[in-house]
Amino acid sequence: YGDFIDNLRLFTRGGSGGMGYPRLGGEGGKGGDVWVVAHNKMTLKQLKNKYPQKRFVAGEGANSRVSALKGSKGKDCEIPVPLGISITDENGKIIGELNKEKDRILVAEGGLGGKLLTNFLPLKGQKRVIHLDLKLIADIGLVGFPNAGKSSLLSKISHAKPAIADYAFTTLKPELGKIMYNDFKQVDVSGFQLSSQTQYRTAFETILLLSKELELYREELQTKPALLAVNKMDLPDAQDKFHVLMNQLQNPKDFLHLFEKNVIPERTVEFQHIIPISAVTGEGIGELKNCIRKSLDEHTNQENDAYHKKQLLNLRISNTISYSELPSKNAVTSARIDIT
Repeated sequence: YGDFIDNLRLFTRGGSGGMGYPRLGGEGGKGGDVWVVAHNKMTLKQLKNKYPQKRFVAGEGANSRVSALKGSKGKDCEIPVPLGISITDENGKIIGELNKEKDRILVAEGGLGGKLLTNFLPLKGQKRVIHLDLKLIADIGLVGFPNAGKSSLLSKISHAKPAIADYAFTTLKPELGKIMYNDFKQVDVSGFQLSSQTQYRTAFETILLLSKELELYREELQTKPALLAVNKMDLPDAQDKFHVLMNQLQNPKDFLHLFEKNVIPERTVEFQHIIPISAVTGEGIGELKNCIRKSLDEHTNQENDAYHKKQLLNLRISNTISYSELPSKNAVTSARIDIT
């Protein structure tokens, strides 16, 4: 993605503890800790430029002395990162995620100060190599081949200002925009560009290829709610081509024999809405935004219903188990008769 950075490898080390004072039983201060802290206006590129060595070491704990038998703690080290960061160690184990402003995660703990248990000798701080991975989170992904008009559409439906030109791969990094609705609902939209294999294809062939690439990339993407925006309706003969496409989408099996088997997906994406648009003239943009909102609300309601049903089922199972563990009335009566 050019200058765009979405992952970094960092070295971190907690501070060493301070020396103890054996004669008076003084304890050295604990070494400082290394924290990763989320900040709104931070990027991984800024972090790399500010700390090119990519080494973060916390301060050492103070030694115990006559005037201060309890040594003070070493200074903590904070690593500023953007929101949406996933932190893993060198083995790929997830340490944690930072999704809100001021969220923080301890990545390297400082060593203990010298005390009786350590023969008044300090311990060294924890060493750790960590990986920061930026998650690109959006409510909607625009999927399409180069020059399909994703950037133009993104600029029309949101506040994003991506680069737009008449050549392939104009967009060199992921673009994220926000759609604002009258009820103040915000929807994040991210561009998702697929590779270009052929210079020309029909709209129906494009849909098949997109479905195939989604299937090869991650099958679960095909199960997500999908809308089809048919762009460039301002071009000559666009209406005729759109009617042909609608006929093909309504009876896809009648046309699959025209294509090679390796480009035909196992299952085609089912579209909730098909909207003809023009990112140049603005035709259909309002309808597209309304359909996006409607689809998102329906999906959210379905997820909420499924969550509540699951909670209710868990509650019923819990109550059934609790009830079965109680002795029945007949069992209690029978026991009393036997004892008598």
